Amino acid sequence: MTEEKILTKHPLGKSGKNISKQKYETLKGAILSALKNKELTHTELFDDLNRTLRGRFAGNISWYGETVKLDLEARKIIERTSPKPQKYRLKSMRSL
Repeated sequence: MTEEKILTKHPLGKSGKNISKQKYETLKGAILSALKNKELTHTELFDDLNRTLRGRFAGNISWYGETVKLDLEARKIIERTSPKPQKYRLKSMRSL
């Protein structure tokens, strides 16, 4: 049985990456959980991902994390704030 893949999107329309659906779902869950009820800088988000997934994820957490984060931005699930330093948040937070 071949591993199921997902083609990610990129917010700037660049070509996405074909990655394992299982790895995608793992990172998506970790990112959404990290951003639940709070905004995080890129560094804070990736520190959180590395802390959460270390030892439980086969692959480069930062590379997969960046790929999935960009996909979630392109799908309008998360967004960047404008002020510096930029932070990430769940897109629906503004409407709460």
